[in-house]
Amino acid sequence: MLIGELAGRAGATVKALRYYEEQGLLEPRRAPNGYREYDESAVARVRNIRLLLSVGLTGADVRAFLPCLDQEVSDTGLICHASAQVIARRLADVEERMGALDVIRRRLTEVLVRAEKGRSED
Repeated sequence: MLIGELAGRAGATVKALRYYEEQGLLEPRRAPNGYREYDESAVARVRNIRLLLSVGLTGADVRAFLPCLDQEVSDTGLICHASAQVIARRLADVEERMGALDVIRRRLTEVLVRAEKGRSED
């Protein structure tokens, strides 16, 4: 199938498919005329890539899933052993950012409370 058909069947854009190819996540064959051609398995692969990106993984993270991207993926579990390390690392990054944001939230709250207290004393 050609890139436009794959995009439609997988719920992606042609631009996204080209991006996945640039990231090494999708490898089409090239027809003699230079058109990209995809196997039927590419539909599942693109859906899986989209699912993994939607849970917060990056294109680089998704590369660890390459051995399993053509299988059915469930967003409720790991699809292959290599994915556990990637998910754990991404989760640690998220938790670290949440901690930093919590500190900022507390500081902003303190400043706001002081500002409102000062305004009420005027």
